[in-house]
Amino acid sequence: MDNPKQTFGSLTIVLCMLLAGVILLFRWSSSISNELFLIHKEPLCKKSNFNNSDIEECGDTLDCALAKASMGNKTVIIAMVNRAYVEQDVESDTTMLDIFLNSFWLGEGTRSLIHHILLVVVDQIAYDRCQFLKLNCFRLETDGVDFEGEKVYMSQDFIKMMWRRTQFLLDVLKRGYNFVFTDTDVMWLRNPFTRLSKNEREDLQISTDMYNGDPRSKENLINTGFYFVRSSNKTISLFETWYDEKDNSTGKKEQDVLLDLIRNGIIEKLEIRVRFLDTLYFSGFCQDSKDFRAVTTVHANCCRSINAKVADMKVALSDWKRFKRLQPNSTLNIPQWTKHDWCQKSWGKT
Repeated sequence: MDNPKQTFGSLTIVLCMLLAGVILLFRWSSSISNELFLIHKEPLCKKSNFNNSDIEECGDTLDCALAKASMGNKTVIIAMVNRAYVEQDVESDTTMLDIFLNSFWLGEGTRSLIHHILLVVVDQIAYDRCQFLKLNCFRLETDGVDFEGEKVYMSQDFIKMMWRRTQFLLDVLKRGYNFVFTDTDVMWLRNPFTRLSKNEREDLQISTDMYNGDPRSKENLINTGFYFVRSSNKTISLFETWYDEKDNSTGKKEQDVLLDLIRNGIIEKLEIRVRFLDTLYFSGFCQDSKDFRAVTTVHANCCRSINAKVADMKVALSDWKRFKRLQPNSTLNIPQWTKHDWCQKSWGKT
């Protein structure tokens, strides 16, 4: 027969253990509730769709969109599209936006960067496509101007769209954000932040159609399809001066106007430090990179139409995939870039 004292002692221990378990369970439940509460209280501007309370929390819809896409240092990647960039025509099997996004998948160290792209869209179809792809989307209102279809290079609508883009990017700088602007005909094959200067004194780092070997030479032919700019009073003044030239530059696109400003002394006047990017790393169809092991971006520049760009971008991505199949550190059979025949032919089309 069991000893009554031992039985009582054992029962006391069991009851104490049960009481301790209840206390721990209560504390654990409280902790979980607090964590859920904290998650709920995170800034509402991190949502994809913004209602009135979200906008009040962030500032406005653009502030919300920028905050959602931003890296830790208030830097975003910005691209702009309309319907022509996101919708397939009858004869095509892909779009420029698809190829652009695919390059982040195929590139080296680029996949995570897709979370920091703010896709600025100028019509409803482009916005719907952006939402379907679950990207960071911002609808840019363009009162009285139809930016929906393809804007052929140097047409009046093309020039208007480029100036609207400049105005929008000025607004981003005024909100304190640094950004890489990229056209969607730029393929990101490696992480460009590893090649861009980390020196905060570099105000503007801009790609070139043709690079002359000197990163400070104003004789480099710039391309505004890819550049990195830091927000400061100096760069805001640059963009304001640039945009103010819109009505005094008939027949010129915004890229030509910026080049004129640079060559006429705006860099010295505003004490801006500009670095012109080497096409060995930041290349394009105008001047191919000479080294697959170094190339970072490939821009379908020197090309007139979207269909021609898409055709040659697909070929360039195939060249990249052939290179990627090589063994690491291999020096044998490194491929050459295929000629950009579609883009060359595009200049003969009306």
